[in-house]
Amino acid sequence: MFLKKNTLTIDEITDAIVFISLLSVGFLIKQGRLLDDKQSLEVLNALKGSELFRPDQFSYLLYPNRDIPGFFNRNHIPEDRLEKNRLLRQMRERGDKRLLETDATGQGYFNGSITNAQDVRAIMEQVIYEYPECGDRHQRDVLGIFEDMFNHKAFTGRSGTFFAYEGLGSIYWHMVSKLLVAVQETLLRFPNSPHKGQMVDHYYEIRAGIGVNKSPELYGAFPTDPYSHTPFNRGAQQPGMTGQVKEDILNRWSELGVGVENGQISFCPIFLSDKEWLTQESIFEYLSLQGNFEQLKLSAGELAFTYCQVPIVYKKSGGNGIQVGLKGGEEVSLSGTHHLGEEYSAALFERNGQIDWIRVDIA
Repeated sequence: MFLKKNTLTIDEITDAIVFISLLSVGFLIKQGRLLDDKQSLEVLNALKGSELFRPDQFSYLLYPNRDIPGFFNRNHIPEDRLEKNRLLRQMRERGDKRLLETDATGQGYFNGSITNAQDVRAIMEQVIYEYPECGDRHQRDVLGIFEDMFNHKAFTGRSGTFFAYEGLGSIYWHMVSKLLVAVQETLLRFPNSPHKGQMVDHYYEIRAGIGVNKSPELYGAFPTDPYSHTPFNRGAQQPGMTGQVKEDILNRWSELGVGVENGQISFCPIFLSDKEWLTQESIFEYLSLQGNFEQLKLSAGELAFTYCQVPIVYKKSGGNGIQVGLKGGEEVSLSGTHHLGEEYSAALFERNGQIDWIRVDIA
């Protein structure tokens, strides 16, 4: 298993990306269970040290760069395999070009009209009666040669054989955001893990590689716009509302520790960066439920965001508790908890105007 090794093959690295992404939706199973925190960290360490990591963009590739054969070096049937296959050998001797042709150097190659293994089968069904001594074994071998050369069965809809778009050397941004989701969900599953610090480091390193944290020069586009991918030698390409937007929103709520369970909202950040907290007084402006721009004065050691258009203010206080500011000026204290409760959660979801603001004390 790749987790037990110090070095990984390209295929194992690709498997690792798939596995850690599947972790985010709860399907990764190893010997009947999910990867634990230590195993997840091993995967992340391996990925960072692999050819899938692209230092110039500080992010991860869909497929690593590879030295691939040029166009004129493709479709070359190895001479030893051609000679061992009676059907191909006899067709070449008779000058029968329906299945293979030969260039001026004597190099054999499959007929250019063939596009897939089904075409190969169809041609063999036509010619086999003309070569009665060539049985099923030789036909299977022809198909084996064809698949070994072109490996069509491994095609995933994206390419491991060409560059640009979502091919070799290309960063596929939705995949990177899925990787980030996988890490944050592992952090939420193991909040007291002895490996939490390293996992958090990986999380914010992956996050730093995403476009919004980059300069336009490095990203090659407006950093706040979502793009599909970044090829090896170009800036970000194909702008649009990609799936990455959804993943990044999920990640942001997890960073802020906002969760919903059994209809109750909770505010429990467990890996929020220290850089998020204000170091001096500031003004937070937001659009209220009434459609007006409102302002809140914030102090050092606080931060603010809106949830259902209601301002939520976090304060580093060393304690746990929530203060709810109600319409009309009444304030309600929920001591010793970060859970809003069913009544106030419902009011927030309904956007009924009952709640003006919420302040959360963070230990």
